[in-house]
Amino acid sequence: MKTNAPIQRRLLRPLIAVVLFAGCSSAVTSNTGAPSTAVVPVGNLPLKYTARQTSPAITPADLMSRLYVFADDSMMGRQVGFEGNLKGTQYIADEARKIGLLPAGDNGTYFQDLPVYARILDPASTIKAGNTTLVAGRDFVASGAPIQATSGQVIFGGRENDTLSLLDSAQVAGKILVLQSNPTNVGFRTLAQFPGFQRYRASIAGALTTITLRGPQLPEAVTRPALQGTAISLRTPQAAAPTGRFGGFSISATNSAGDALFGAPLSSLKKGALGSTITMDIHQTEAPRPGRNVIAILTGSDPKLKNEYIAIGAHNDHIGYNHNPVEHDSLRAFNTVARPGGQEGAPKVPTEEEWARINFLKDSLRQAHGGPRMDSVFNGADDDGTGSVGLLEIAQAFAPAPVKPKRSIIFVWHTGEERGMWGSGYFTDHPTVPRDSIVTQLNIDMIGRGDADDAVPNGGPSYLQLIGSKRLSTELGDIVEQVNNDTHAGFNFDYSYDTPGNPNQYYCRSDHWSYAKWGIPITFFSTGGHRDYHMLTDEPQYIDYNHFARVAQLVHDVAWRVANLDHAVVVDKPKGNPNDRCRQ
Repeated sequence: MKTNAPIQRRLLRPLIAVVLFAGCSSAVTSNTGAPSTAVVPVGNLPLKYTARQTSPAITPADLMSRLYVFADDSMMGRQVGFEGNLKGTQYIADEARKIGLLPAGDNGTYFQDLPVYARILDPASTIKAGNTTLVAGRDFVASGAPIQATSGQVIFGGRENDTLSLLDSAQVAGKILVLQSNPTNVGFRTLAQFPGFQRYRASIAGALTTITLRGPQLPEAVTRPALQGTAISLRTPQAAAPTGRFGGFSISATNSAGDALFGAPLSSLKKGALGSTITMDIHQTEAPRPGRNVIAILTGSDPKLKNEYIAIGAHNDHIGYNHNPVEHDSLRAFNTVARPGGQEGAPKVPTEEEWARINFLKDSLRQAHGGPRMDSVFNGADDDGTGSVGLLEIAQAFAPAPVKPKRSIIFVWHTGEERGMWGSGYFTDHPTVPRDSIVTQLNIDMIGRGDADDAVPNGGPSYLQLIGSKRLSTELGDIVEQVNNDTHAGFNFDYSYDTPGNPNQYYCRSDHWSYAKWGIPITFFSTGGHRDYHMLTDEPQYIDYNHFARVAQLVHDVAWRVANLDHAVVVDKPKGNPNDRCRQ
């Protein structure tokens, strides 16, 4: 079949193998005005790369050296609660020590440990419905916080997330809601945008707990976390009370278990049908799991102002690895055409012409890489490997300056952002410096892409998203723009994702919010989403290191400017209440 050649070339351009490490340069400029040399070409880079010694200047080559280490398969996806995250945070701490930053974690270390733990389902747990006993691990598994109730009547709720036919909330209240799983591959954030979804949630919120029927057998994705302790939680004051879905355990069960709960085949039931009163004897054991922030300080030069801090942050974690490997180049070819936003959006069904393009890209990639290659690690090179190593590079640029900024800089690599901003929330609730001494926070999350082929409007070498820069302090937002102009950084700022009510909810989805809720002015820097977001394909070979270096340099220069002000940036907008829910 005939293909669209211009489109093919455009899609393939960032995938073409280019391994050329000389003759490139760019105008990345440090705070001192000295230009640095870029030696990283734009294009598809090698799968593996041997790190080189880094220099004080912020350079694409240095960022490449760091990222290929930090987002390597050996880090196992850096998921909080697992060995990979320990390895990733150890790398950061070791580099912070080499740079000369002072430790600012617990007990004179670079680490702030979080109370992370895992709940493991006791295999002796049971659910009894009449004369039938359901067995943990075979018929059901349970995760989440323990429920207080041990018994209740079951009610059939039909398909989960069915917003078209709502049960009356009074019907559901005090009962155990049984749902059939919805196979539609739609993320929660996308689902929350559907009309009627909030009404649906409200209609079933009074249930004691839910039992979701997953099919003839329990899928590995729900059994492994419950039975092997990979369901990680963060202990908070609120966690003492039942805090799981609808106030307790979220239970997954087989279809045959569902038949037993109602004493009749599910196919014969109507929505709202009542079943027997069941008795639940469910127990868990708890085990501590690793989770830590990395915190370091560059002391300011002014005797008084050094007691104030500019915080610069990124998150050190990602989402681990997959127990069911997939073919890397097939996935990337498909996402390039049919899922350009990666996990952020549901895939579309390709047309015949689009399938031809996907297959063309897949075959080209496999040929370039010597055949199919299976992949199982979510390396998180952009999310947020770029932020984490960018923060190291910024710190290394500050450290050798003959005169340090007047205010101190506190660098915080937060853990658990992927689980709901655990690390930043814990740090701002338990700061290792006085919280009111932090006068500004600059957050960097995903700053290595932004090309026109990525899932952003008007992408290109000058693209950069700014979020929250003027929400608390007009002055801070103005400073970012001034620095961009004064240093000739040349960025075109995209403020569209900062608009109130934007459905992407970016203002509420990264670590800056943990600071903003306390009234600390923030700016969130990002180059936005792409086909590799939360995919196995988010790897160092797809990063635009020249763009990346320019963003890191801008953040460095903004921090320098704010740190040297003769006053803390003025907060001229309402601070709000730190206990309030974030609102985009």
